[in-house]
Amino acid sequence: MPASPSTARAINDRVALHMLQREGPLTAGQLKAGTGLSRPSVADLVERLQRSGLIQVVGESGADRRGPNARLYGLVADRAHLAALDIRTQSVAVVVADLLGTTLAEASMPMEGGIGTEPAVERAAALLERAVSEAGADRLHSVCVGMPGLIDPTTGELRNTTGLPRWHRQLVSVLHERLPARIVLENETNLAGVAEQRAGAGRDHDTFVFLWLGDGVGAALFLDGRLRRGVSGGAGEIGFLPVPGTGGLPSATDCGGGFHSLGGSTAVVALAEEQGIDTAAILGAKVFEPRGSAAAALVTEALAAGRDGFLDALAHRLALGAASVVSILDPGFLVLGGEMGLAGGVELASRVEAQLARLTPLPTQVRPGELGGTAVLRGALITARDVAQDELFGPGG
Repeated sequence: MPASPSTARAINDRVALHMLQREGPLTAGQLKAGTGLSRPSVADLVERLQRSGLIQVVGESGADRRGPNARLYGLVADRAHLAALDIRTQSVAVVVADLLGTTLAEASMPMEGGIGTEPAVERAAALLERAVSEAGADRLHSVCVGMPGLIDPTTGELRNTTGLPRWHRQLVSVLHERLPARIVLENETNLAGVAEQRAGAGRDHDTFVFLWLGDGVGAALFLDGRLRRGVSGGAGEIGFLPVPGTGGLPSATDCGGGFHSLGGSTAVVALAEEQGIDTAAILGAKVFEPRGSAAAALVTEALAAGRDGFLDALAHRLALGAASVVSILDPGFLVLGGEMGLAGGVELASRVEAQLARLTPLPTQVRPGELGGTAVLRGALITARDVAQDELFGPGG
């Protein structure tokens, strides 16, 4: 069935708005070329989007040619404000941005291990509220919260998971009560993978696996351009993957004995000590948050000092976990993300690729992530922006 005139207008508006979001300010002529619409239709579209408060004249184009200058139209950035939160076991980070994703305010704070649930929730919520005030935002349209744990894909809620602080679940409830905003909860590894897919090492690949190497290990799975979460939201929980070399097996409530025991930050520090590296001298009295940064610091030092034994042993460990995922999905492309993936760079990635080639016949390129530990916040901000744009760019937005 052909689309009704109102549906066709809504579709055309959405296409034009996404063009402006991707490419920046455009003239009516450029919108005509990009949408394939007639000049009168583009004129109507521009007038309609201006009335709705979604676009405005932001300048002129054509100063270098003869004739009148053409108006440049751009999205109204403050049409909606967004927030992204990265909630970890011992810290909180927040970014507030406009509809274009431009950062307006950011803040972070440590969260001591012994802090009570109520004080932790209040401190985290207050941190967000201060950032919103600093950004000059009257209210937030969309908030994306990234945290460890399983997110139920049906309800969007954090499932009961052992080992995570109680304040994580409490915080989400408090944000719903205190903020008149759309709040989306997502697993931190999935968000980091989204960031690498849209703005990092995976942007040219529809199918790939993102391997998070931070305090713990996890994976985000992208098949045919889509993030796959699984029936229960647990796709990519490879910390629980049984692998050789751990001396044990994981359980339903503890990933100790699984791949986490080979690739997690604590395990990597222990591996460095086994390789004769003076970790105390390298790490000193520093307190790393997230703790995955301690392993990243050791990888950085090992690369500088040419510690091939440690780097090869680490690459072998990472390949053991990756091989199982590759054997099932055959993605052809693997991204090493998180603080450790960024620190290891091309050198660690190439070693993992060589080890992987010995474990599986499926050819797989391995590349380092480009965003490191900042990927969680970046992915949360992308997700919050997508939520806002889906609503605002739709009919009647």
